[in-house]
Amino acid sequence: MKTIDLGAKPLSLHDMAAVTRGTARLHLPDAARAAMKISEDWVAGFSDRMDRGEKTEAVYSINTGFGSLSGRQAFTSSAQARDLSRRLIISNAAGVGNPFDLDTVRAAMVIRAASLCRGYSAVRAVVVETILAMLDKGVTPWVPEYGSLGASGDLIPLAHLGLVMSRDEAGDTEIDSGKAYYKGELMSGLAAMKAAGIERIVLGPKEGLALLNGTSFSTAQTALALADAEVLLDTAEIAAAMSIEALMGFGDAFIPELHEARGHAGQIACAANLRRLLEGSALIDGGIGRDPKRQPPQDAYSLRCVPQVLGPVRDTLTFVRGIVETEINAATDNPLIFADRLPGRTLKAISGGNFHAEYIAFAADFLSIVVTEIGNISERRLFRLNDGTLNRGLPDMLVASEHVGMDCGFMLPQYLAAALVSDCKTLAHPDSVDSIPTCSNQEDHVSMANNAGRHARQIVRNIQNVVGIEVLMAAQALDLRLNERGMDDSVLAPASRAVRAMLRATVTADGRKVDHLTQDVVLYPRLHAATDLVQSGAVVNAAHAALA
Repeated sequence: MKTIDLGAKPLSLHDMAAVTRGTARLHLPDAARAAMKISEDWVAGFSDRMDRGEKTEAVYSINTGFGSLSGRQAFTSSAQARDLSRRLIISNAAGVGNPFDLDTVRAAMVIRAASLCRGYSAVRAVVVETILAMLDKGVTPWVPEYGSLGASGDLIPLAHLGLVMSRDEAGDTEIDSGKAYYKGELMSGLAAMKAAGIERIVLGPKEGLALLNGTSFSTAQTALALADAEVLLDTAEIAAAMSIEALMGFGDAFIPELHEARGHAGQIACAANLRRLLEGSALIDGGIGRDPKRQPPQDAYSLRCVPQVLGPVRDTLTFVRGIVETEINAATDNPLIFADRLPGRTLKAISGGNFHAEYIAFAADFLSIVVTEIGNISERRLFRLNDGTLNRGLPDMLVASEHVGMDCGFMLPQYLAAALVSDCKTLAHPDSVDSIPTCSNQEDHVSMANNAGRHARQIVRNIQNVVGIEVLMAAQALDLRLNERGMDDSVLAPASRAVRAMLRATVTADGRKVDHLTQDVVLYPRLHAATDLVQSGAVVNAAHAALA
């Protein structure tokens, strides 16, 4: 298994996804430990001054309360500061709703570890080491999905992580240890950590807020949605090419000069991808060096304008990736400690607002909007494939029934796609435009990034289903087109031929292959199988292998 050193260089989206999904692990090297030690020592020195009874300034989260309570009273001992860290976690563990999936929780743990090892959070190495041990040994906290406002950090969900990994100084007890999954079983946090051989730690001054006061869950959801959306976009281009081929579309719409005249990078790239995917097809009319035979050479927008729709999706996802990869590695708690910097100042703790997740809220909202558009245009092609008045001679509902009307064919999968796309149009309403003040109006503007990330992940799941339906229906349409024209599959573009063959060899949960549909069968096993091929990247791998 690949090992990635924290702090050696920024974690990429791919790195985060690999650790999350168990194909890589994280290591805390000496250089990262040294970077963390600088701010840790500053807080330790501050704590020593408190214990000696020296006059100390109020430093937020070390010897003060939180939020609007921070100005009420300064605490006087390091024991109180340690107790404050644990009490914060207990008070903040107030989530409700269904639990996050394990990938989301693991991704949040990866991001929190990357943030803390930057060296500005004044946490000991053991805090990060405990998170890494939990990742390595498969202890995944049970974390409810509702509670974070995406400002002041993802306090509530991160508190559920804190419950599992930390304990009261008085002793290690099961009560208030939260819950965690270990080897597929949900148990108390104490039981999970004990079974995995990981010691629960007593948090020091500031470490409680350092664990909680970050954008880790909002970023985790958006990052996972992005990783899946990038594969989904590549798959959507393949599905579109298969549909265009089945509908005997015009190649003129993808000629490079047309897209270069507009100049957008994503559009140019998408058109180039479609040309590669359609290269070698005898069913496409016109293109580079070939005049179209049919007139006028203009398809409906859902075929002709794929580069103009999926191109901006590609450019937007590139923009979102820049934000997400920066945030994965960002120091997002408050205050941050710059112990070896800020000349002229004795107070090295700087209060600011890096916990405010507006960047991630925007990124998740933009992602939700553009992935919804992947589904929007895909569903329109599904409709066209099914409609005998629009599909250039294929049977209605893509089924050549002996008795017309006896079989519904692919009528209902288009209904399903329409329902999924409609759901996405609601979910894609921007969460970032909302804000509800909290904490006696001290926290008077929040990002709602956690909600935005949660909605983004659901939208990606929905559209994976829609594109899976298109792959399934486009393969059926290609079969029917070859039969209609008395051709074998040698006339197909190699990419389409490879994806179609891979799909036909796929065995569904009911034990049947995804074969050509000649009469109605129970469709949901085929739909689930097609979606699995989209999610796993199998469609992309099959097409790319054919083009290599």
